[in-house]
Amino acid sequence: MTTGARRRMGVDQRRQQLIAVALELFSHRSPDEVSVDEIAAAAGISRPLVYHYFPGKQNLYEAALRRAADELAARFVEPREGPLGARLLRVMKRYFDFVDEHGTGFSALMRGGPAVGSTTANAMIDEVRSAAYLQIMSHLEVRNPPARLQLVVRSWVSLAESTALIWLDGRNIPRAELELQLVHDFAALAAVSAAYDAGMADVVRQILVAEPPDGPFGDLLERLMALAPAAPLPAQRT
Repeated sequence: MTTGARRRMGVDQRRQQLIAVALELFSHRSPDEVSVDEIAAAAGISRPLVYHYFPGKQNLYEAALRRAADELAARFVEPREGPLGARLLRVMKRYFDFVDEHGTGFSALMRGGPAVGSTTANAMIDEVRSAAYLQIMSHLEVRNPPARLQLVVRSWVSLAESTALIWLDGRNIPRAELELQLVHDFAALAAVSAAYDAGMADVVRQILVAEPPDGPFGDLLERLMALAPAAPLPAQRT
């Protein structure tokens, strides 16, 4: 990301440019491998000017992680229109777009990274998780969500995060399959919880009423039904 000829910018505009340049570089390489000289060259400015806007590389790195956290949280924003399964699938597509594009930066954010303190990183991660949780809960439109529903949503957000980190290690599963699988995981977590809690059962019924047969949740049901003939019948309770 180069700017070509140097041009005059306002203070905030220059800071935002440096953050964007740093995020691009940190997204593909470890912060330890990226020098201030390289950041300056990519931004089309001198090394001393970088220090004019940021005290050091760590400060710039933290600002880049802040930008990454905000962008990642925004991937969970989805209009409350249509079946929930299709909405969640669109969210997962945007989420993995970010993961795919900013692999190293995503890992650094979620794992802390060598150039940022654990307290700062953990606070950013918690903000992303909280934003994702609130977005999903808003789609469920449950006035007084039962404790198990809160657990399901938080568990699913954590599952999406850990799944993305594992996927980055080798990308051994096609992205589209993994995105759909995570939507199925949400349905499975909710269904299992519904077996233990009447409030959760009501939530699941409300979700399924609006789901079309050809949607992600209908697809999961077909896949499970295909397994049924090969599965042994459970022993009856005595």
